[in-house]
Amino acid sequence: MAVTVRIPTTMRPISGGASTVEVEGATLKEVLDALNAQHNGFGERLFDANGELHKFVNIFVSDDDVRYLQGLDTPVKSGDTVSIIPAVAGGF
Repeated sequence: MAVTVRIPTTMRPISGGASTVEVEGATLKEVLDALNAQHNGFGERLFDANGELHKFVNIFVSDDDVRYLQGLDTPVKSGDTVSIIPAVAGGF
């Protein structure tokens, strides 16, 4: 099942400049693993040492924050869009 992953500008060098990547997977974890298999380097940017999502990375499946769904076990279906949104911090 093909899922579209939206790549943020700051991570596009890893995807060869692509703003979206098509991958296969039935869960968010499978999708992100497939993304890393296609474009090595995403894994270290998305996962911590325990294999969990970094706290500073927000992931949405079809506009729903996976933190309020099933996390990495969130099911995805063909045609879904997964959006990677790095947290932005700043100040004055």
